Amino acid sequence: MTERIWDKFLTERDKTVLTAAGFGVLADWGQRPALVIIDVNYAFCDEAPTPILESIKKWRTSCGEDAWDAMPVLQKLIGLCRDKGIPVIYTTATRRADNWDAGSWRWKSKRRGETPVLDADGRDGNAIVDAIAPGPRDLVVLKQKPSGFAGTPLQSYLQLLGCDSLIVTGTTTSGCVRATVLDAFSLNFRCTVVEDGCFDRTQASHAINLFDMHAKYANVRPSAEVLDYLNTLPQCMFELPSGQGMSARAAAE
Repeated sequence: MTERIWDKFLTERDKTVLTAAGFGVLADWGQRPALVIIDVNYAFCDEAPTPILESIKKWRTSCGEDAWDAMPVLQKLIGLCRDKGIPVIYTTATRRADNWDAGSWRWKSKRRGETPVLDADGRDGNAIVDAIAPGPRDLVVLKQKPSGFAGTPLQSYLQLLGCDSLIVTGTTTSGCVRATVLDAFSLNFRCTVVEDGCFDRTQASHAINLFDMHAKYANVRPSAEVLDYLNTLPQCMFELPSGQGMSARAAAE
């Protein structure tokens, strides 16, 4: 049996219990997926691959070099989905300039008041990393809480597209990725989490949350298997946005 990333964190009792209880079987993929990229922005990735203890001096939520290890995986998934006409949906955070709407995010970090910006152009940390920047036909969902569904139009977009399943990537595995997967599961969307397309700032949280999602809520699969599955899907199943005028609008903003 192939060793999984979480195996070293589990006791023999844990493994026996999960097997006896029947958890962790592979569910069907679904037939009409959307690729969802959770919060791959500069606040979580930094502006370049940087060791995490150095990176968090400026970007307190950074996942360090692990974020950039996932970037080629995301680029392959995004490229294939765009070529096939499969929806590509990004999430990132949004805040008022005075940070009043941070709300409960203030409760668990003594550094919450920090608001660094990019050295090159002054964008804030919520800007999606240029290496995987949204295209004109992609969708961007702005959120204020961990789940991509909380207080956002994500569910209505998926309904409009006729999606029955999600391919979930991004960060953090233990936070916004997990919260989005659990909400999707609760809404009866089939979920696949891309194991090497997700990352977290702590290795144990990353591995154990992948394990728990795979046990109960989603299939956790390597990107090679996900790409193989996407390649089996027909071209142009979805009525995507035309993208007309989006480049001019972005330039104006």
